Amino acid sequence: MLFEKFNLKNIELSNRLVMAPMTRSRSKNGIMTETNAEYYQQRASVGLVITEGTSISENSMGYLYVPGIYNAAQTESWKLVTKAVHAKGGKIFTQLWHVGRVSHISNQPNHFDPIAPSAILAKESTAWGIENGIEGRVQVSTPRAVFKAEIKEIIQAYVKAGLNAIEAGFDGIEIHGANGYLVDQFLNPDTNLRTDEYGGSIENRARFVLEVIDALSTAIGADKIGIRVSPYGTQHDMSVYDDITDMYHYLASEFSKRDIAYVHLHDQGTLYSEHFDFIENFRGWYTGNIIFAGFLTKELAEQLLEKNLIDLAAFGRPLISNPDLVERLKNNYPLNPGDRDTYYGFSSTGYIDYPNYNELSEEDKKALAESN
Repeated sequence: MLFEKFNLKNIELSNRLVMAPMTRSRSKNGIMTETNAEYYQQRASVGLVITEGTSISENSMGYLYVPGIYNAAQTESWKLVTKAVHAKGGKIFTQLWHVGRVSHISNQPNHFDPIAPSAILAKESTAWGIENGIEGRVQVSTPRAVFKAEIKEIIQAYVKAGLNAIEAGFDGIEIHGANGYLVDQFLNPDTNLRTDEYGGSIENRARFVLEVIDALSTAIGADKIGIRVSPYGTQHDMSVYDDITDMYHYLASEFSKRDIAYVHLHDQGTLYSEHFDFIENFRGWYTGNIIFAGFLTKELAEQLLEKNLIDLAAFGRPLISNPDLVERLKNNYPLNPGDRDTYYGFSSTGYIDYPNYNELSEEDKKALAESN
């Protein structure tokens, strides 16, 4: 099933493999280059490419050198990427990203405090910024609680970014609602202490993300919208709160009503182990397409597809070091190991220089097989 075609709303995918969004930190001033386009084109044999998180506004950034899609120059530069992927017959969504409190003042306009639902520091979280003139990992800054009037402005920033994405040639967008970033912060009662209509009850805490979806649906169409969520995830100092199952049951129902393209479940190591029944429950709650990402192998992906628990299987790090992952999985070829030291940075090393299997010498193929 993994290599069968799949109809994602109005988009025909060549197979059921998805490239998961992965930050690579290779975009100065949020601008994409020919090198970025080559990176995505190399991996366009997957059914759907989802780009790295892409900033929707100046104050949405948490890391240096991540791409943006909030101004004309950034939007124009993304056309290099979408054209490159489409030239290989691929489909591509961009992930719209607001980090909320997971930021440092050096990444914010005029060194203002980051914004979040409430002024709660992510004590166990770092960003990539500049402190004392030195670039590197820094403790995130304490955020300020976003004013109610600003929430509408943030929603409009999502809309503008979505419209820019369509202008840039993307087939759709994915809202980043996972991993402890802004949407996730609104959902969690331990990071959202608001007493207005955006805090308190499950319905109120979910209001922000649903308003984002509704506004984007009006602007670009629900069939061009996906969302990534990470139930039970604890990344960036997030907690597993008491009503978390009820929250995702409610969200699944609301996502179903809105008939969006998909929900992308990101497993941070708990969904398939400690909470393995969650996927089955979510399939019963949500009537649309499900992408699943997290520690997948070919065998596990096939099992989940055959059990009809998911529709598409997303791979992350294996696609960094294996641009031809589809071909390797299809033929059971061994995989290149990845080099974590080159996951981030400006160099093309570890970015566009990983070889396809058919480019290896027989000696290298033998050595790779032995190392696997």
